[in-house]
Amino acid sequence: MNKTIRRASVFALLLVLALLARATWVQFYDGKALADDKDNRRNAIQTYAEPLGNIIVAGRSVTGSARTSGGDLAYKRTYTDGRLYAAVTGYASQAYAPTQLEGIYAELLNGTDPRLRTVMDTVTGKRADPGNVLTTIDPDVQKAAYQALGGKKGGAVAIDPKTGRILAVVSAPSYDPSALTDANTAGTAWKELNADPDKPLNNRGLRQPLPPGSTFKLVVAAAALEDGLYSSVDQRTVSPDPYRLPLTTQDLSNENPSAPCENASIRVALQYSCNNVFAKMAVDLGQDKVRAMAEKFGFNDEQRDVPVRAYPSVYPKDMDKAQTALSGIGQFDVTATPLQMAMVSAAIANGGKLVSPHMVAQVTDSGGDVLQNYDDDAGSKEIVSSRTAEQLQSAMQTVVEEGTGTNARISGATVGGKTGTAQHGENNSKTPYAWFTSYAKAGGKEVAVAVMVEQSDAARSEVSGNGLAAPVAKAMMKAALKG
Repeated sequence: MNKTIRRASVFALLLVLALLARATWVQFYDGKALADDKDNRRNAIQTYAEPLGNIIVAGRSVTGSARTSGGDLAYKRTYTDGRLYAAVTGYASQAYAPTQLEGIYAELLNGTDPRLRTVMDTVTGKRADPGNVLTTIDPDVQKAAYQALGGKKGGAVAIDPKTGRILAVVSAPSYDPSALTDANTAGTAWKELNADPDKPLNNRGLRQPLPPGSTFKLVVAAAALEDGLYSSVDQRTVSPDPYRLPLTTQDLSNENPSAPCENASIRVALQYSCNNVFAKMAVDLGQDKVRAMAEKFGFNDEQRDVPVRAYPSVYPKDMDKAQTALSGIGQFDVTATPLQMAMVSAAIANGGKLVSPHMVAQVTDSGGDVLQNYDDDAGSKEIVSSRTAEQLQSAMQTVVEEGTGTNARISGATVGGKTGTAQHGENNSKTPYAWFTSYAKAGGKEVAVAVMVEQSDAARSEVSGNGLAAPVAKAMMKAALKG
């Protein structure tokens, strides 16, 4: 063999080896990434080759699968009462990545979860029969919240304080997930939903933190009682009215100028929602102590999974004293979701202990065998002492019976609550947010709720937690306590 031929042979061999190496790399290293790529049509074909498993509410499936008329996607997702449950289910789409429970449990619902595979499935390579997701949602509470919110823009969450079961998650305005299931029509619906200024795809119950206003005063009161700054909710505070924000010339006013807020006790200050009391209380405690209590309730938690990842509610750092004062009334950079404020009321109602909130009770295989029981996994932790919780319960009951939260009264039930009207925009130039968080007990049943109304048709002068949010909370609590 002459020199030229030998060189050409070596070069050809190197090219073959390079191709083999590249093929091996693609097969064993890039293969999974290519298989999981969102643009890989084979994934959608496999997912929708058979009916999906279902999401179940109170023993009834609120999802389904329907045979398609043609194409390579044999089935598509369907929804029963889609708008009602959209904030819970999310959507499973032939065109877009799934969201909410559809996304969290995508592998369980399409049969690729390893826990579903039988020995025979492993031998034959057949996809396992899909599993099901059993939620904690109470359909009566869910419907009550959805109907009571009506045309308002907002969110609502209800929790069983003793078990941590989430009984309702509602976001308004809602949308119909069925509009996004079919690849042939989803694009138009997707554009319309994203162009809608009311942002119906936002989950306002779990994933839209906004200033909580005076509902945050419960957190400050808890910090003051636990710290020993005040020994009881009936001890008079040292709270001038008006209260001048530290290092400024600005006086902090109260919504009701005739309310008895000067040196008011925590009970009276919650009853009349006295800004001066809780602003000064936050400064007296210092931002670190207020933050510590807020974080015990769940603020600043970036990994709050229920199992959907909730957006963190925030109590800020590095504030000056004036900003700390404003944080004490749920303003400045304090933000919260309805889930977070429902957790505050749930912990207070449950004697100071917070049971981890969750909206899935169990996941099962196709035969109903339980793969995971989230009710058993729900842990609890003490947020405040039982004495502090009892005192706050009593003060919250005064708010409903004699104070700013009278629209939440329920005959035959013990109800405690706190209103909030949070400023919105520079110098409060935009319509305020209306909040209400509360708990109710009757006949051995308990529920804690939080409602946030972001926008309504009410005149600005009529926007209040009692006027807009408390009636929604009342409807939810009545539904949870009935029977």
